[in-house]
Amino acid sequence: MDLLVVGSANVDLTTAVERRPGPGETVLGGDLVTSPGGKGANQAVAAARLGARVALLARVGDDAHGRLVAASLAEAGVRTDALLTGAGPTGVALITVDCEGDNSIVVAPGANARLTPDDVHAAGPLFEAARVVSLQREIPPETVRAAAGAATAAGARVVLNPSPPGGVPPEVLAVCDPLVCNEHEARTLLADGPGDAAEPAQSPDAHEWATALLGRGPRSVVVTRGAAGAVLATPDGVRSVPSPQVTAVDTTGAGDAFTGALAWRLSVGDPLPDAVRHAVRVGAAATTRAGAQATGPLPDAPPAD
Repeated sequence: MDLLVVGSANVDLTTAVERRPGPGETVLGGDLVTSPGGKGANQAVAAARLGARVALLARVGDDAHGRLVAASLAEAGVRTDALLTGAGPTGVALITVDCEGDNSIVVAPGANARLTPDDVHAAGPLFEAARVVSLQREIPPETVRAAAGAATAAGARVVLNPSPPGGVPPEVLAVCDPLVCNEHEARTLLADGPGDAAEPAQSPDAHEWATALLGRGPRSVVVTRGAAGAVLATPDGVRSVPSPQVTAVDTTGAGDAFTGALAWRLSVGDPLPDAVRHAVRVGAAATTRAGAQATGPLPDAPPAD
């Protein structure tokens, strides 16, 4: 198996709006679209549609939304033997997408909040089989910690997207290779640092953010920047990876497509810079279609000029 994703599986409830509402304001949206989502499921589906052999360790409810998620994963080619059922309703993400293709998301975790370290320990053979384990923060922090520990003990590479942003224990940061953040997540992680360590969060330079995050302990850092591509920081230096120019329709799930593609390419032996270049193209291409898990093979945009 190339990749094990440990994380969330949701149903997305999405509507298009001319603009997102301000505090206390109501705006009219388009038709409500129900589709599978969740950062863990999104990453697993993206990797599977690119050709990865991937399994998802997640938890859904014993309900219609959970059956929708399971069917979507199976259709994409994701192994679902570790998709656990029960202990709460399936998680739901409430999403608005504006006319520029940008989104705002509120997540009700549901069963995702009941994925436990015991579930991780029970899935030991999957960790032993995986070359890379990809994690996010839409599951409990103690479960992220347990999964990072299980991956390290099994000799697997750990990829972590700290979304939604929040504290990451030093022992988890120390095994991230890479830590993958968007601009908001990078700023939040830096702002939570002590004293002078928080100063790079005020800089407009993503190279400074990546360098400062690398100083927090991960083995490598990738900061995604949407249409501007990504910044990669390793002990050997910092570099920019440009994105191809595309017409964005919906940015929902683009970061997950990026991370799924990155984790897969690392699992098959690509050097990190090559994996980032591939992931940038996949993330850009993912914005050209609506929904976090659009059906069919995931396209790959051409390289940036």
